[in-house]
Amino acid sequence: MITLEAYFDYVILPILAISVMLVFIRLFKGPAVVDRVVALDLIITTGIGIITVYSIRSNQEVFLDVAIILALIAFLGTVAFAYYIEKQKDD
Repeated sequence: MITLEAYFDYVILPILAISVMLVFIRLFKGPAVVDRVVALDLIITTGIGIITVYSIRSNQEVFLDVAIILALIAFLGTVAFAYYIEKQKDD
């Protein structure tokens, strides 16, 4: 029987690491600025997943507060960029 710690170590964390690498490729290749912003938002979201897995794995709830703050900053950054793009279309 597989334990939760082994499942995190051998399944969840490798999937998250592979997804970060693939999103970094999208971040550098582009082709448009919008694609890069979405890739950056996805990297932050994946980072939140990694922080959450580490918090559960190490039994330290304080990391969940960090994940919540990071999610809020990522959301506000995405909204600000969408507002900026919308303002550019109006001009």
